[in-house]
Amino acid sequence: GLIDGHGKKWWDFVEGYKEGQARSKWQLKFDELNKDIVLPDDPKQMKRGFLRPPFIQTMFCKNVLIDGISIRNSPFWTVNPEFCENVKIHAVTINNPHSPNTDGINPESCKNVHISDCHISVGDDCITIKSGKDAPGRKMAVPAENYVITNCTMLSGHGGVVIGSEMSGDVRKIAISNCVFDGTDRGIRIKTARGRGGIVEEIRVSNIIMKNIRDQAIVLDMQYAKTTPEAVSERTPRFRNIHFSNITGQVNQAAYLNGIEEMPIENITFSDINMDAKTGFKIGYANKIEFHNVQVNTELGSVISTSNVNQLTIDNVKTYTPKANAAVIDLKNTSDAFIYNAFPSVGTSTYLNLSGDKTKGISLGNNNFKNATKGVSKTEEVVEKVNVISGDKG
Repeated sequence: GLIDGHGKKWWDFVEGYKEGQARSKWQLKFDELNKDIVLPDDPKQMKRGFLRPPFIQTMFCKNVLIDGISIRNSPFWTVNPEFCENVKIHAVTINNPHSPNTDGINPESCKNVHISDCHISVGDDCITIKSGKDAPGRKMAVPAENYVITNCTMLSGHGGVVIGSEMSGDVRKIAISNCVFDGTDRGIRIKTARGRGGIVEEIRVSNIIMKNIRDQAIVLDMQYAKTTPEAVSERTPRFRNIHFSNITGQVNQAAYLNGIEEMPIENITFSDINMDAKTGFKIGYANKIEFHNVQVNTELGSVISTSNVNQLTIDNVKTYTPKANAAVIDLKNTSDAFIYNAFPSVGTSTYLNLSGDKTKGISLGNNNFKNATKGVSKTEEVVEKVNVISGDKG
């Protein structure tokens, strides 16, 4: 059956809100009845949203099944299980127009969640995984864990599958597979900020087709809110052990990985990736990053650009659209990198460029640079020689 949330009344209030406007009679009544209420950390939500309801919300439940329904025009988040165990969401169709915060499926701090065969087109993120925000989320300490998301199609939305930025209770053991994203702003997006704390780990994304992605295919962003470095503490978030494989797409940017100085992103792999993109992979503040069998045909710039990266492996990375003014691989202030099995396409100007006074420990092996004008170039800042292990030609 079809369920219509008639959300327009709520959307009009939210989108038309102006700071300082008169409060409605219902807001005044709420204030009168709840004089001691503690406002959320974003007081504007009580003014703009004012108890705007999720459409379907289950809390502290076990064995939840939502199967075979269609939903449209949700006032707020559409399907929102919280603190639930054994949740199955199957064959659900969600259609929300461009509208504020109308995410599709938002399980928060749940365990054993299976989302399959769903079709989602919404005004915010299609599927979002959360586990609490900042100190209250860390105090609750209820992780989002054991999620499977498979056989879904995502159309309009800010992100196909998103984790965070509220992930303070940890997010772990998540498998995303066999999905199509067509027309979302981003494909996979994992986001956090200093102050959140929490760990996102043990994530696998495989067998994904992305088309018409307006921004990045993949985002791992630990600076979702811009802040200054601070000492490592319970406020410090972590991203680690996240793996992407068998992904194809036509996107604006292949990927954006943005760690923080005091806690770099760690142990990320990209395997069997084939994309057409305006720009390639941009990576900063990360450790233990691996690329295996990656092809990105870019319109601008390098396939991979790194800054402040340690322990980097690049295996069989190529492009069929090399640029005269950009190396295929551009490493800045990057250490302990191994580049091997490269066979640049005809017309490549430079395959590997090295810069930055922190760049060191660069090794090459089994590369054939015969089609490149330069196999390797480096700036004067890079004083250490490149170590050629074996088999390089050209």
